[in-house]
Amino acid sequence: MSWGVVGTAVALTATLTGCAGSSDPEGSGGSGGKTTITFSYLWTGAEAAALEKIIKDFNASQSRIVVKGVSNPDAQKQLASMSSGSGSFDISDNFGSNVGAWAAKGILAPLDDLLKDTDTADFAPAAMAQMRHKGKTYAVPISVHTLQLVYNKKMLAEAGVEPPKTTDELAAAVAKLTKVGPGGDITRLGLGNPSLMNSLTTLGFAFGGTWDGQDPAAPAPTPSQPGNLAALKFWQDTITSKYGADKVAKFVAGWGQYMSPQDPFYAGKVAMIMDGEWQAVSIQKNAKDLEWGVTSIPVAEPALEGTTQLTASTLFIPANSRHKEEAAAFLKHLSGKDAMREFNLALGNLPARTSLLDDPAFKAIPQFSAWLDALKSPNVKSLSSAPYSAQYATDLSSAFDSVARGTATPEQAMGQVAERAKSYATN
Repeated sequence: MSWGVVGTAVALTATLTGCAGSSDPEGSGGSGGKTTITFSYLWTGAEAAALEKIIKDFNASQSRIVVKGVSNPDAQKQLASMSSGSGSFDISDNFGSNVGAWAAKGILAPLDDLLKDTDTADFAPAAMAQMRHKGKTYAVPISVHTLQLVYNKKMLAEAGVEPPKTTDELAAAVAKLTKVGPGGDITRLGLGNPSLMNSLTTLGFAFGGTWDGQDPAAPAPTPSQPGNLAALKFWQDTITSKYGADKVAKFVAGWGQYMSPQDPFYAGKVAMIMDGEWQAVSIQKNAKDLEWGVTSIPVAEPALEGTTQLTASTLFIPANSRHKEEAAAFLKHLSGKDAMREFNLALGNLPARTSLLDDPAFKAIPQFSAWLDALKSPNVKSLSSAPYSAQYATDLSSAFDSVARGTATPEQAMGQVAERAKSYATN
């Protein structure tokens, strides 16, 4: 699941058709005494096809386990099955942001003993920070995603703008690249936001902020941290206040569907965006003639160079699985180098293993190396995966919207989130 299509993945509905893993002495499907486990995954289409190939290879590689893959892109039914007494699957996938909450509820199986011979140090550290709760590992990443600044080369050249490296340069570039008609209506925006949540949390990191404190092992909401407020003020000063919240809203309302041929970045309505590695594949499909480039996220000071935000697609074993050891064997295969390389090449996502970042197989994707190289930075950040994370994200999203609409100052918006955060469950 690409970060850019998270909303689509969780909104689709389907019937959970997989059967619970079971010993199969009758040889259902020709399994003949092997243990059958069900891998219920949220992916569909080409992503599901890539997974099914990996499943087929695993089944052929050994004689003890048969993995049955079932595409079930319904996250609510996934959660319902995990919360029941007898689950419908033995292994599944979701996002790193859910690990803490689900582990706290006791619906994820701890993996430390099951995966004791797996080199978890090879996984991106910011991804593994989301996989753990109270010192235990409850999931492993198969794909990770980072944001970079993607720009229209032709527009920047015509405006005499170099790809910005600092937030001051970014503000100046937005001013030069934005176009306004005689009546004050925006005809081109210098910096767009495919996801306001992703853009502003990333800018918070780029200004030296932290949304969950400095200690990944003991996260706590810190919405009013100075770097976060600086990022929100930057957005208001650079876009909302300068061009008018009503004008921006009117312009955004006319945008085409994200990652379609009518996408505002593809259609020339936006000069720059902060977005993920999936754009390297999407642009080839939907905007072949677009002259584009990618650079690191602009930062407020040199020490923050290389700052980016990471999210992760994860694999886990539910606590109610009846075949945890067999599920762990398949999880090891699926998160191993060969399967991870194959899967992420098919999706155009970043591999979660740092040992794959220089793999030549990924060089065939144009400009993909910018996102791969970003994972090597010591300034890769991630939002915490904690019991409060879902509610916190909802509250932040609402507050960001009020800042973007100009109905609240950064201090007011984040102060309201901080007040609501007092009621969050953090254990």
